[in-house]
Amino acid sequence: MAESRVGIVARLRQWAIARLRRSRFLPVGMPDKRTDEHRLGRAFTQSVLLYFPNGADALYQLRPWFRALQALDAAHGVVAVFKDSRTAALVRAESGLDCVTLARYGQLDEILALSDVKLALYVNHDPINFECLRFTSLVHVYLGHGDSDKGVSVSNQVKAYDLCFLAGQAALDRTDVGVMLYDAQARSVLIGQPQLDAPAPAPRPDPQRPTVLYAPTWEASQPSVSYGSLLTHGAAILDALSGTYRVVYRPHPLNGVIDPAYGEADAAIRERADRVDTDVPLEQSFADADLLVTDVSAVTLNWLPSGKPVLVCRPRVPVPPSRLMDTLPLLDEEADVAALVAQHLAADPGAAARGELLEYYLGDTTPGAATERFLQACGDAIDLRDRTWASHRRRGATGP
Repeated sequence: MAESRVGIVARLRQWAIARLRRSRFLPVGMPDKRTDEHRLGRAFTQSVLLYFPNGADALYQLRPWFRALQALDAAHGVVAVFKDSRTAALVRAESGLDCVTLARYGQLDEILALSDVKLALYVNHDPINFECLRFTSLVHVYLGHGDSDKGVSVSNQVKAYDLCFLAGQAALDRTDVGVMLYDAQARSVLIGQPQLDAPAPAPRPDPQRPTVLYAPTWEASQPSVSYGSLLTHGAAILDALSGTYRVVYRPHPLNGVIDPAYGEADAAIRERADRVDTDVPLEQSFADADLLVTDVSAVTLNWLPSGKPVLVCRPRVPVPPSRLMDTLPLLDEEADVAALVAQHLAADPGAAARGELLEYYLGDTTPGAATERFLQACGDAIDLRDRTWASHRRRGATGP
């Protein structure tokens, strides 16, 4: 009888969990793990697997890669594996990629055993990546979701991957200096930023006043890399610029996830800005702006090819030494924001210095060049896997 009660409780628990996963109350950051049952037991026909175990709140990390992944899909075939069916549905609709939701490691194990997938790609360091990193028949490549001088850009986690595709020499130098007992020169491939190869959209200017884009980063999950300026600079920026300039605010998707005060500051800025770009592509936000005010983040680097002026809010926490932070004008908390914006719009005194940073951080920014390097790097990784895999199988058959 006791065993029967235990079984009933277990079934009720499973039923409740299943209902919650299918309900609108499950947070977007919590994977629903609703497996695509019809894909179980069927081999992947593609050579490349993109692994993204996160929820829809992290899609800002993956969306910039869509165009490059579509090109890679045409060349080698790409299957994207998720743990959240809602995220998979969004990516399927927006990118056209083959998207599969698998709840458990065993399901992926079963399918890969039937498949000839050769290359796995990752855009973040989520610990759940290790469910896919365990497979030894693939070459595992870390792509990341943008390059920046943030402290978290240098992580010991790079050692888990066979190769890291990096934007430019700055990222290689950063890794070489910052990660101990790691051969960054041998394990890194410089490909530029394929995300920047999208054609620039037509600008939508305000004929009455210049446009300032305020695009701060979030509070971060670690105090040591909390570079977000919402609490330190946000209100002062709006106070100084409102009326004279059109202020476009581009909030980070994770504002307030860790610190509710950031969420409150974010809401206040949204109320005061002339436009809030939550569903506008980053490229359009850039095209519409005459000057960027931002934080230490990948947004800063992505802006550089525009050739337009930028001010970086000085964070309260130390920032690792970098050419970028030594070159760009920093906005202190007590600075006269209006005067600095007017000065840089009128004369842009940092234009030449910014131009010298382009190749060091982003490599060749000729449209299409980075995507070509990405495709070549993926092809080389697939060839490397085939040679290495064949060698391992021969050694396994003949012994050491």
